[in-house]
Amino acid sequence: MSQPSDEIVFFTNPMSRGRIVRWMLEEVGQPYRTVVLDYGTTMKGPEYLAVNPMGKVPAITCRGVTVTEGAAICTFLADAFPEAGLAPGLEDPTRGPYLRWMFFGAGPLEAAVTARSLGLLAPADKAAMAGYGTYDDVVDALDGFVAQSDPWLLGERFTALDVYLGSQIAWGLQFKTLPERDSFTAYAARLAGREAAARARGLDDALIAAANAAS
Repeated sequence: MSQPSDEIVFFTNPMSRGRIVRWMLEEVGQPYRTVVLDYGTTMKGPEYLAVNPMGKVPAITCRGVTVTEGAAICTFLADAFPEAGLAPGLEDPTRGPYLRWMFFGAGPLEAAVTARSLGLLAPADKAAMAGYGTYDDVVDALDGFVAQSDPWLLGERFTALDVYLGSQIAWGLQFKTLPERDSFTAYAARLAGREAAARARGLDDALIAAANAAS
């Protein structure tokens, strides 16, 4: 019986949340093949819908497994390649906070920021029904966590949590969906200095430039 391929196939668009996974892949340091998809065409075509029926990126395939959703991909890659040191082990006491804040980013933070951007925040008298409560609650909780980061979210060790939640913070500052609190700006500046982050930005920005030149 043939074994699943170790090849990582990365489905993305350089103007998408795929940029988070690109950075994660650069941190992991394993070879991968990039498949660039276009919105509304190949991203919605039958070949890719067989990978992700949502017709959205990012997604990866690795060792016979398909993983979608940015937080899930980052978590999977960190666990699949432990030699990169990007995830606390099961017996590590920081494993709990690592998972807690990874899911916080994928859940309350993503939902609150998106709702606010679209003018769809729950009214005050219905806030208890929203999983995130209020936008201000989410921002305050995030600020409290990031403020203790020194230099990374779990202390001295850089992890996949910094890639995923850090990307959301950096984008929040860039697109003004998060306030410019001191903890956020200082942390984002530290993240920008990561060599893997710079490589990932360069690769995706080059794809954007090539697409613009072709059009």
